[in-house]
Amino acid sequence: ELPLEALSAASILGRVAGGRFDRGRSQCRHKWVRTRRVAEEYARGLLRDRSTGRVWRVEFDWTVRCRSSACSGRFEGGPAVEDAFGDRPPQVRYPASVHHSTAAHDLPEPVLTEHGLSEHALPEHVVLVGDGQMSLVLADLLAVRRVKTTILSPFEAEAARLGSTRTSVRLPNFRLDPAVVVTCDAAHLVSASLVVCAIPTQFIRATFARVGASIPSGVPVVSVAKGIEADTFRLPCDILDETLNRTRAKPSPIAALSGPTIAAELARRLPAALVAASPDSALAASLQATFTSPWTRIYQSNDLIGVELAGACKNVIAIAAGVVDGMALGMNTKSALLARGLAEIARVGVALGGRLETFFGITGVGDLATTCFAPEGRNRSFGEALARGESPEAILARMTSVVEGVPTSRALVRVAREHGIEVPICEAVAAMVYDGLDPREALRQLMSRATGTERIG
Repeated sequence: ELPLEALSAASILGRVAGGRFDRGRSQCRHKWVRTRRVAEEYARGLLRDRSTGRVWRVEFDWTVRCRSSACSGRFEGGPAVEDAFGDRPPQVRYPASVHHSTAAHDLPEPVLTEHGLSEHALPEHVVLVGDGQMSLVLADLLAVRRVKTTILSPFEAEAARLGSTRTSVRLPNFRLDPAVVVTCDAAHLVSASLVVCAIPTQFIRATFARVGASIPSGVPVVSVAKGIEADTFRLPCDILDETLNRTRAKPSPIAALSGPTIAAELARRLPAALVAASPDSALAASLQATFTSPWTRIYQSNDLIGVELAGACKNVIAIAAGVVDGMALGMNTKSALLARGLAEIARVGVALGGRLETFFGITGVGDLATTCFAPEGRNRSFGEALARGESPEAILARMTSVVEGVPTSRALVRVAREHGIEVPICEAVAAMVYDGLDPREALRQLMSRATGTERIG
């Protein structure tokens, strides 16, 4: 049960001890001794199994090298971990030296100050509002981190079923950790120190209007939803801010957690990267610490608008990618579609205040590629069925998850027109979904457009 904490301590020690200090010999030695002491104390603080109270002892074998009289020192350390009885925790590996590790189990970079190592504390209680796939896989992650976790379902029957079976028909072979509480009672929000919005975008406003009063003032709320509210063109964090903060003396900080996150892969604990986005750098850093795990690596961003727009707009392009699959048009077509689709959503994103580089990062091209190629992708699957002759209504009726790209396509086209931005692929998707445009005619129209110079902005 302890590999995460033990290995995290090892990687932290490696990063601190593996640093270079270009100082005189005596200063270098002094700083090294202080760094070593702080690192040892920090690691010992981590190695406590909270479920049993067992404390693990850390032993160190240090090597110090000074290469010249100017003393450009390179320091390496190899920690070994064992308990008071000499037993090693299961699955822990003991590298000869652990410095500058980039393994998936790394914790966020600790900050070495004059007072020692500082680290963001994990939240005491996380409440995930929503019972969908993303809520389940994040609950699994938090349970591994030993964070008290509650899933707040909007539906009483689903809360009872999930609470008793601990399984989901949408995630085969997944089993929810017994420590995770499942409820439909919003009173559980009162003790939350972090709230996660895992509600589909079109239902966020109504849901948080109902449960928002139970969220204490000032408690952060992070959205994992990806979409645009159809009637208002508001992004998930906009909706949360409007719903929760208009009448509060102390508003709740709002953030987004986004990236290429196929839930079925996260349920199998396969490696993934996400971005914690917020104009509040302290909140982004706290989310980074909270959601880092052996299989998730979290990056920070202050481009909240860009991250949310990238996550929303890629769903529309994914529908078009599904149409390409359904018509068996091949990889050449699909690759061209992704490149030109990325250009469209980047132009819209920059016009609305996002940064261009965001659309070429994890939450932009990374999420776009995953959504367009993954067989499990809801939006891609919707487009594939559409190309094979099913009506949008029939497809939506049989799908068990919300297809965010459907309402987003119409909202995206509307805002693009308001800003004078050309989005021919997004327009074709909206026309296929809402106006009955035949996919083959949509292809003909796109291929017959006037050619020009390739551009992104």
